[in-house]
Amino acid sequence: MFKLSKYILYDIIRNKVILAYTGFLLLVSLLLFNLEENSSKAILSLLNIQLITIPLISMIFSTIHYYNSYEFIEMLLAQPISRTKVLFCEYLSTGISLVLALLIGMGIPVLLYSSGETGFTLILTGIGLTLACTSLAYWAAVKSRDKARGIGIVLLLWFYFALIYDGIVMMLLFTFSDYPLEKFTLVLTAFNPIDLARVSIMLKMDVSALMGYTGALYKDFFGSSTGIFFTGGIMLLWILLPLYLAMRSFGKKDL
Repeated sequence: MFKLSKYILYDIIRNKVILAYTGFLLLVSLLLFNLEENSSKAILSLLNIQLITIPLISMIFSTIHYYNSYEFIEMLLAQPISRTKVLFCEYLSTGISLVLALLIGMGIPVLLYSSGETGFTLILTGIGLTLACTSLAYWAAVKSRDKARGIGIVLLLWFYFALIYDGIVMMLLFTFSDYPLEKFTLVLTAFNPIDLARVSIMLKMDVSALMGYTGALYKDFFGSSTGIFFTGGIMLLWILLPLYLAMRSFGKKDL
């Protein structure tokens, strides 16, 4: 399995998309840190870029890579190798390549200009988002045989998590504003990995006041050890559950 993952990873990291993604993150990160006098403002700007760019690139690249590697996967399955092992190697190599791009493109500037707890949390949540979105992409790709349909599904997922979800939450809070919904909003946060990352970073930056009337509750819960385990556990679930479903579907799929 190690040799197979190593071969796939070596092939992926030479991909022009990965190189361009790394260069984009590196250029934007360096520009923001050099243009902003306060590193906290640069971190906040990087957060906005991270919440949009990382899920989008991770989902689209992972989906396209899966479909482009379909013939190679079929060739591997002709050998005495289990289906789950092949798909896991593909996922692992894709996830590692995207994480390496993040660590080089954003991690190095953050280490140089803002190596504190906030910068570490930014990179850690970025890694979690990358792996979670890669898992979602593989699940969608395995479930759909058609390439165009698979890409369409991951774009809809990204659109939902990045844009539509916030609108639904705001509508619910506005509609039921007469009721105590603070704990309910904590539950809603778990259903969106992007929102989970956003809350974690904003609380580390001590700007919970910008999050409305639930800001104090978020700070009390997510700032505690229980909140840290909650966010970490939910993000891990977003990584493992779609991957498990993808491997399960791939094992039963008629190739």
